[in-house]
Parts: sequence; structure tokens; C-alpha cells
Amino acid sequence: MAIEYLGLSAINGPMVVLEGVQDAAFDEIVEMTVEGRDKKIGRIIEVYEDKAIIQVFEGTEGLALRNVHTRLTGRPMELAVSEDMLGRTFNGVGDPIDGLGDISSDIRLDVNGKPLNPVTREYPRDYIRTGISAIDGLMTLIRGQKLPIFSGNGLPHDDLAAQIVKQASLGDDAQSSEKFAVVFAAMGVKYDVADFFRRTFEESGVSDHVAMFINLANDPVVERLITPKVALTLAEYLAFEKGMHILVILTDMTAYAEALREVSSSKGEIPSRKGYPGYLYSELAAIYERAGIVKGRHGSVTQIPILTMPNDDITHPIPDLTGYITEGQIVLDRSLYGQSIYPPINVLPSLSRLMKDGIGEGFTRADHQGVANQLFSCYAKVGDARALASVIGEDELSPIDKKYLVFGKEFERRFVGQGNHANRNIIETLTIGWELLGLLPRAELDRIDTKVLDQYYKPTTAEASEE
Repeated sequence: MAIEYLGLSAINGPMVVLEGVQDAAFDEIVEMTVEGRDKKIGRIIEVYEDKAIIQVFEGTEGLALRNVHTRLTGRPMELAVSEDMLGRTFNGVGDPIDGLGDISSDIRLDVNGKPLNPVTREYPRDYIRTGISAIDGLMTLIRGQKLPIFSGNGLPHDDLAAQIVKQASLGDDAQSSEKFAVVFAAMGVKYDVADFFRRTFEESGVSDHVAMFINLANDPVVERLITPKVALTLAEYLAFEKGMHILVILTDMTAYAEALREVSSSKGEIPSRKGYPGYLYSELAAIYERAGIVKGRHGSVTQIPILTMPNDDITHPIPDLTGYITEGQIVLDRSLYGQSIYPPINVLPSLSRLMKDGIGEGFTRADHQGVANQLFSCYAKVGDARALASVIGEDELSPIDKKYLVFGKEFERRFVGQGNHANRNIIETLTIGWELLGLLPRAELDRIDTKVLDQYYKPTTAEASEE
């Protein structure tokens, strides 16, 4: 029989202290009843002798030292999971908020997940098509990968996230028996942003295969820390028990890190870089590493975490630590956004480390890797030509530098820029890539095999007449 404790010893921010506790365990869930009516849930985050420090998910409003009954449940936080959760909307701790009733399921899973044995992981191979040329063509997303989007305040990362949810698929060559779904978790978002996501998914007809977990900006900070874990628990169940391919989008990881800093500060812990706790790295890793493919299971969990870089600083602790853990990044650029280019993806600092093993013959098209390498190489030279033009003037540039300026402008306008309703397949993306490479002389294309050039390279009229 569970013991119930009356009263609290101390209340500090989102934390309370309970004394005289027996057999309390770290990470154990407690149920708190306030004045016999309101119920709150908390988690034990520290145990010292007979004292337990409890993190209250719903916040400590209305709590007093003598009006609370606390019961230890003897288990960590669990989530009831079911395939019926697709098409539903939940709050940050997994309770339905769409008015469609509770989820009925006998299967309850620990939200902290179970560590995957590295030996049982399979190397990611197949790609996920997002319909966005800059991503599919130059930094291809592979099933089982974790590929974050580094954004900044005011940049259209919400639009990009919504577009990826609307357009993402397993590609044109995927088997019809393979099921694909999206788990979307929003942390610390404003009400209008949450409403934008809900409305966009409903209007585009994809909401039936999307499960949404939304923690609003005015929701308790502690709830923010559990939201990504709850979302990933459902994703792992659908992937590894039901054999589905799940894309998990987490926005905004900066709000998660800020919540971690706030809770750490209220616990009196010694801060590390920029006030964040020293365990920020391990907390981020615990979330990001819950992606992958397991041997003997059909499904996969792919992650796209989105984070806003404070002051657009890519060396800030949050993007810096994220870059150590994940397999690449997609970087949004403020100057491209200022030119009305959408999505404003800066391709030079962006990369996908697993891309080379999931594209080419049998996956996308044989020329994919060569085209990607050549576009990267040519766009890097555009930067040199622009820097030179800013010093000596565009009229003084050599003919080849002028061609690179034309290529750069067209590349940003036609390949990177595509509008938020354009859904391109990989053939369309590669075709545009070849059209852009046709703006340059064949002698400049030194990253593509000669046989591939013979098959696909078609110079523009001006290039053909010069040759």
C-alpha cells in the first residue's frame, strides 16, 4: 500500500522539498493533491537521506506547505502509447488537448526510453524526400539520421518545419507496404505559432498521420523538459513495435535548453558556459541519440531538431553541442532571407554526413553525388568572385568570374529558392542542378566524371557558341 505524506518542507520555484520520505527513488513520479481537489504530477530529481526534491510539472501555483498530500507511485513517468495517437494533439506531458477523449491503451512505456545497444544499430541507408531541393540535393536526409536546422530569431524555420511535415515521404521508389508518419513536438511556442501548425496540417490533409505534442510559452517550464521525451517515446513505439518509419521534428531546442538552465538555477547548481548547466551536453545527447534503425526491426526514427541560435551565433553552446552529437546541420541565412529567398538555406556551412551512403545508383540517381559536389564547389567560387567584385567593381572582373556571379544569382533564385508550396522530386532537383551547371564552361566542372558529363551536361546558348 502506497504511503501518503501530508505537507511540504519547502517550495522554491518549480521545486518542492518533502522530508521524512521512505524508499524514494530518483526519477520516480509522485502524485500531489492540493486541498483535496486539484491534482498535480511531479518527478523526484534528488534524494538525500530522508529528503526528496520534487519537480512539479504543472508548476507550484496554489501550493502551500500544509495543503498538499503527496503519494509516491514507485514508477518513472510513463506514457500510454497507441497507433490511435496519430492524428491527435497532446500537451507537453502527453494528455490529449483536442477534445477527442483519452487514449485507451494497455501499453505504457517509460518516457526516458531504453538505451540502444550500439551493436544492434543498423547503418542508415535509404533517404527521406522532403521536396526541398537544397535539402534533397545537397544535404540529403537519410532514414535514421539526426539532422538539425540551425535558425535565428525571425527566420522562417516554422514555415520550413511545416513544409517538411506536409511534403516528407519515403521517396518515389519506396515499397507501398512501408508506413510513414510524423511526430511533431513544439516546446515553448506562442499560441499563434501552435495554431499555425495545427491549421497548416489540417488544411494540407496530412494531420491524420501526424501526432502533435505542444508545450505553449505560458505552460510550466518543467513540462518543457519532458515534451521531447514523450514525443520520442511514441516515435520509438511506432517505429520499433509497429514497423513504421517515423520523422520526429522538435522545435525549438533552444526553449528546451533555456528551461533546463532555469530549473538548474532554481536548484542552486553551479552554472557552466553562458549559465547553462554542465550536463547540457548529456541531456541533448539523451534526446538526439534516440534516433536510428535497429537490426531485426523494420521501422526507423529520424530526427530534425530545430534550434534558434541566440544572436545568430553558431558558436553558442546550444548549436555548438548539438553539432557534436548530430550528423550534420542545415543552416538558415539572414542575408538570403533579406533577399526574399525561401527557404533561406546557406548551403556552404550546411552538410549531411550520412548523405554519401544514401544517394546514387539504387537510391536516387547515379549522378547525384557528382552534381552535389560540383554545385558546392561552384557556389564556393561565387563567394570569391563577389568579394573581388566588391573591391575592383563588377566591370573589371574576368569573363569567367562574371559567369560565376550569374551562376550564384541563379543558384540562389532557382535551386535554393522554391517557395513554400513547391514539392520537387529528386529528378526535378537534379534537372535544375544540371541547368545551372550549364551556365558555366565544361572545363570548370572538375568534380564530375567525364562519362556523366557526356550524358547530362548541356551548355546554355552562350556557352555553346563560345565552345
